[in-house]
Amino acid sequence: MTSSENAPEGALSGIRVIDLTRILAGPFCTMLLADMGAEVIKIESPGGGDAVRGQGIIKDGMSWYFAQFNRNKKSVTLDLYTDEGKDQLASLIEGADILVENFRPGVLSKMGFGKERLDALNPELIVASVNGYGSTGPYVDRPSFDFIAQAMSGFMSVTGEPDGAPMRAAPPMADLIAGLYCAFGAVTALNARNRTGEGQYVESSLNNSLISLMAFLSADYFAGGKVPDRSGNNHAIVAPYGLFKAKDGAIAVAPSNDTYVERFLDAVGLRHLLDDDRFRTNEDRMRNRQTLLEIIDATTELESVDYWIEVINKAGCPCGRVMNLQEVFDDPQVRAMDMVLDVDHGESGVVRMTGFPVKLSKTPARIQRPAPKLGEHNDEILGDS
Repeated sequence: MTSSENAPEGALSGIRVIDLTRILAGPFCTMLLADMGAEVIKIESPGGGDAVRGQGIIKDGMSWYFAQFNRNKKSVTLDLYTDEGKDQLASLIEGADILVENFRPGVLSKMGFGKERLDALNPELIVASVNGYGSTGPYVDRPSFDFIAQAMSGFMSVTGEPDGAPMRAAPPMADLIAGLYCAFGAVTALNARNRTGEGQYVESSLNNSLISLMAFLSADYFAGGKVPDRSGNNHAIVAPYGLFKAKDGAIAVAPSNDTYVERFLDAVGLRHLLDDDRFRTNEDRMRNRQTLLEIIDATTELESVDYWIEVINKAGCPCGRVMNLQEVFDDPQVRAMDMVLDVDHGESGVVRMTGFPVKLSKTPARIQRPAPKLGEHNDEILGDS
């Protein structure tokens, strides 16, 4: 799938974003804005630009990792260690709507673009920052990466098998969620500016972002004071729930409340277990979870994954197979939702990447341009500044 020249303008068309970010959290934020139609001007150093240009698998001179997270952007090279580069940046800021940066707190000010300077250049500017821990507190000067945030947010402590070590999630969750929150904050600030005419500062951090995802785990800790244990593929507060054996693999089943538990057990022919004092209530089932899982596995392992996917879903209980990425991107549902895009990158060929997770009916996200070459838009942008 590629872009359509006749596609409608994006929801953020007319919004200019100055992108001072690199690596992942910030570029993910600005990619989301660009996908929705904003003009994103990615400022890169003349030497080599964003380090991700050289990371991941490089095919025909293009990092597909870079291509995915920097689609729909324009690249301008500025040496921000020089007065000329800073003057050019200041000129761009004067005509911008949003400035996104992911330096450590205080670095932008040391570059000569503190709050007072930015307010003077453009009082309507929205300044959106992604950092490690936030802009106040004892850790404000510490560097951070996704792995550190996964460790320090509590995220790793509840991930993994009960008798195993804390585990990180494979995708860089802190980077992605912080970038998502930053984009959400920026568009929220745009809406506020429509009322007040004033810009404001928006901040998200890797640590805070993952803390916000603790959901029922943090709620139950606040309520009961007990630090949650790791529960592996089992649910921390619901049983039965998780992976179950089939003849040729495993099935993922998510009976999240009593209604779904009844549907699940009925589908696998074990409805009578709810008459057993060990399994009547969720509390009973949690106390006797291992016994319950063994009884269910003894039944489900008699049939295939395909059989149970059909039967359990038909019964109205969420059920799916454990899929690798090849299976995911070949899946007819994923294809039907355009979650695989083929984007022409000229001499670097067609780059395949994930699609748009948010669907708008009248102003949809779309590919306007591929990821830019380093400094590709210098003449276009700097000639106008």
